[in-house]
Amino acid sequence: MKITRQVHATLAAALLAGCVAPATGPTPKDAALPPLPEAVIAAAAPWQDLSTARLRPEDGCYWYEHDGQVERTLLPLRTPEGRPICTSAG
Repeated sequence: MKITRQVHATLAAALLAGCVAPATGPTPKDAALPPLPEAVIAAAAPWQDLSTARLRPEDGCYWYEHDGQVERTLLPLRTPEGRPICTSAG
């Protein structure tokens, strides 16, 4: 009986760990983001949500939140030609 409780507790902890949102994922809609540079706004394709765009230090590129049917996901901010908008060529 004691082993069964330990197994259930371990399984419950593992399942709940999957519910934690990643730190680099989407932010709440009311979270303040720094303003985008004018050059980024001018280069971005019009169908993207610039109000949620931010620079990710991990890759030096701008990303925005896309509201899908099921979840919000971060997508790279792109030009109308489909090129990602980044601070460096790397």
